[in-house]
Amino acid sequence: MPRGSSPIAIIIPARYGSSRLLGKPLATITGRTMINRVWSLACAAAGADVVCVATDDERIAEHVRSFGGDVVITPKECTNGTERVLAAAKMLATTPAVVVNLQGDAVLTPPWVIAALIDKMRQDPTVEIATSAVRMDQRSYEALRTAKGRGEVGGTTVTFDRCGNALYFSKSIIPFVRNDGPGNNKDPLPIFRHIGLYAYRYETLCRYVSLEHGPLERSENLEQLRALEYGIPVRVVEVDYGGRTHWAVDSLDDLKRVEAIIAEEGDLVEAGLEPRSAGGSATQSGERP
Repeated sequence: MPRGSSPIAIIIPARYGSSRLLGKPLATITGRTMINRVWSLACAAAGADVVCVATDDERIAEHVRSFGGDVVITPKECTNGTERVLAAAKMLATTPAVVVNLQGDAVLTPPWVIAALIDKMRQDPTVEIATSAVRMDQRSYEALRTAKGRGEVGGTTVTFDRCGNALYFSKSIIPFVRNDGPGNNKDPLPIFRHIGLYAYRYETLCRYVSLEHGPLERSENLEQLRALEYGIPVRVVEVDYGGRTHWAVDSLDDLKRVEAIIAEEGDLVEAGLEPRSAGGSATQSGERP
């Protein structure tokens, strides 16, 4: 696929009115806002032609413009990040062939993890949706099992077939590991923690958003199960965080934890990175240059 002829866009959905952490994209993490950090990660990922933030809030939009980022104002009617990403993709000057949904709170996502999804979409035109997962070791598995035992719902696991296509995503730990099963010896655990990063063919994203929610999606409250319920293959790309820590941000305590991780492991991207211009600027009326 010639670069530029069929652009690949990284779109970062960012919502101010988070129920768990109001104004989350503008929260400061070690001297930089969350959205600025995620933007820098997207710009550092190899293979993307377009990077933009999708938001319905002018406070976020103003801030993104202040550090040289591109922004698309999306309708307030968007009910989730996936709908917001599609709305933004439709507003770009050039319709992207592939859309990467990088969540606006994904401040600890290594650029090479984003690039791995882009590479998969470029290399295999038959892949309609791709997502990432990390193999769990015994220590991380035990930590997740303990957390689940306390009733915590965070942490999604995924199983996939020999071609890498997802079989199921669950808030439960899948597959079940017997006491004498893998992990208690030198065999690696067949357990993969899902990373909420997605790449879609544009046409597949349009279809996906139009579909009704199914019983599995409603039961697990996992949006990606909609694709499986309607027979859309989801390719799982195994990635390696290279010793970096993965952490989600849903509370003030999470912000403190992320700051501690950055202090210990260092920044994934230096603060002085020049933002890459988005090759497909929005054509929306009222959009500032």
